[in-house]
Amino acid sequence: MTRIRSGWQPPRPAHPFLDRRGPIAIAHRGGADDAPENTLPAFQAAVELGYRYLETDAHVTRDGLVVAFHDERLDRVTDRRGVICELDSAEVRAADAGYRYSRDGGRSFPFRGGGIGVPLLEEILERWPDACVNIDPKSDACVQPLAALIDRVDAWERVCFGSFSDARLRRIRALGGARACTSMGPRAVALARLTGALGLMLRQGADCIQVPVRQGPAAIVTARFVRAAHRRGLPVHVWTIDDRAGMEQLLDLGVDGIMTDRPRLLREVFLARGLDIAGRP
Repeated sequence: MTRIRSGWQPPRPAHPFLDRRGPIAIAHRGGADDAPENTLPAFQAAVELGYRYLETDAHVTRDGLVVAFHDERLDRVTDRRGVICELDSAEVRAADAGYRYSRDGGRSFPFRGGGIGVPLLEEILERWPDACVNIDPKSDACVQPLAALIDRVDAWERVCFGSFSDARLRRIRALGGARACTSMGPRAVALARLTGALGLMLRQGADCIQVPVRQGPAAIVTARFVRAAHRRGLPVHVWTIDDRAGMEQLLDLGVDGIMTDRPRLLREVFLARGLDIAGRP
């Protein structure tokens, strides 16, 4: 594996979310080491570990409120069933978001019945005003109310949007203008891979690139890909890395951020390298 010179820094990004020295550590859905994903206890645990970058997902309820939740349905992680966009916010927030969380393969459920609900995205933004939040809008219907929320709480400088939909990201850029920080969607990433293989890369309206290490059998994050992105001033964030070897290899490649479900482990790796997980400006 080619090792990129560790002292290299990408050109200063224009957006405040990305204006950091060195790589950043991002707690994916708050992490699942200590608490159920996408819940206030999970984000609190990450913040207490020193994380300043959090990642979450967004859905909109029938009555127009944006909740932090990954799936379109409640079924996988809560005690209730139903599609979020077909339920009122009170119904969604009444679900037990800790109901199915287990650290021992289902032998015990330490958060069941503990009063942990599905949080509003606004709660996360307001409870941790110094945190930067990476947000994945999970539906087309979510984009407009999500942008309106970011407007209302004046959070454009500390959020970044990533999505599996190029169209949603284009809509976010249209609504937020120069205030919006966005990653690339899947079609843009595919083109970036092609042009990156030639040592070139188009920005395609994005401020950064957030990708998995591989897409099927094909590697995405390679030394050439990282170099091409950096020449365009595009930081590279990689998801979702939960093993020490993978974290070490990516940091050796010079990536600019790692998302993980295991924030304690990533913290250990960063501290061993003398890196600041808070991503200081």
